Amino acid sequence: MKYTMEEIKALIRDENVEFIRLEFTDIFGKPRSMTIMPDEFEKAVEHGISIDGSAIPGLGGDNIHSDLFLKPDLNSISFLPWRPDQGKAIRFYAYILNPDGTSYPSDSRKILKDAVDAAHKAGFSFFFGTEFEFYLFQTDSQGNMTRKPIDEAGYMDSVPDDKGDSIRREICLMLKELGMKPEGAHHEEGPGQNEIDFAYDYPIHAADNAVTFCQVVKTVAARNGLCVDFSPKPLSDKAGNGLHINISVKGEGEGILEHMIAGILKYIKPMTLFLNPTESSYRRLGSFKAPRYISASRGNRSQLVRIPEAKEPYVRAEVRSPDQGANPYIAFALLIYAGMEGIREKLPLVKGLDQNLFLLSEEDLKDWETIPKSLKEAKEEAAGSDFIKSILPQSVIDAYLR
Repeated sequence: MKYTMEEIKALIRDENVEFIRLEFTDIFGKPRSMTIMPDEFEKAVEHGISIDGSAIPGLGGDNIHSDLFLKPDLNSISFLPWRPDQGKAIRFYAYILNPDGTSYPSDSRKILKDAVDAAHKAGFSFFFGTEFEFYLFQTDSQGNMTRKPIDEAGYMDSVPDDKGDSIRREICLMLKELGMKPEGAHHEEGPGQNEIDFAYDYPIHAADNAVTFCQVVKTVAARNGLCVDFSPKPLSDKAGNGLHINISVKGEGEGILEHMIAGILKYIKPMTLFLNPTESSYRRLGSFKAPRYISASRGNRSQLVRIPEAKEPYVRAEVRSPDQGANPYIAFALLIYAGMEGIREKLPLVKGLDQNLFLLSEEDLKDWETIPKSLKEAKEEAAGSDFIKSILPQSVIDAYLR
């Protein structure tokens, strides 16, 4: 929904808003924020609010030339439901600017905006839906996380075995207060493991929601005396946490979904560093339905890209390798550009083995390529990729390589 400056000023006045949070992420997707008072809002919109870029990993700059500016995106306004009515707070996502008002190259939200604009210019619109997996663990007497899950339930178990049901419900209600659209929630395969899925949205909205989601889950978990773990492999012998990314594309042309998937598979190796940026990412891949081989097929959850059984307008591609270490802005941007390349080149989609890849031998799979098997290998693929260099600023690439 679009708001004018005057409408927002009236809302601030009528709702007795006392705090305005400007939120952004560093290049690794970690949320950062600055709070200003309402009297500073017009200044923020017109000129931006100064921050020290040198103090934020990946944003770069030195102590002499480190000033950057936050400028709120007026269409991203929301009330923060975990604040009391007295002293209400609203939140805007912000773009990062240079002192001269130009876009800061390492602003990951702007990188995604550029990808969306490039797709629109070519006549295509992309939509993203996300599926988040996370573990809920009990805390000790000091409130520190233990490795004891809140239950021993399994996939789609129900109460009373599923002890995360009320937590998921509270999370979904808070998400709705923020204007987000959770689509479904259930217990996942691991003990204490949960999943919440989101309805399709425009790429920037979907990425904003991904960042907000993690904040909401942590807030609700803490309220209930629990800790949340989004990491790819919280328990070594149990299912890992994935961030399954569903993508659809609209535009003219035959077979554009298949071409899009083919483009993603073509560039998945150099993209993996940004979809799976931690050492623990590679302990998850290749086990408990987390993919290893570069393949796609309809309905098969052992594939890297699954085409779920669905009728129009719900036909989509589900990319199953990413995890929540990924910066969603960068991940979505790379997937858009890779998909666009596949559409532009009309790449054919090679049919994957329509079998459970986890039950096949290495001999059966010897002709199939794999995604990188370690963080070191992922870095090597990214460092040598012209595709990555054509999209991401060198400062971002260098930060991930470090």
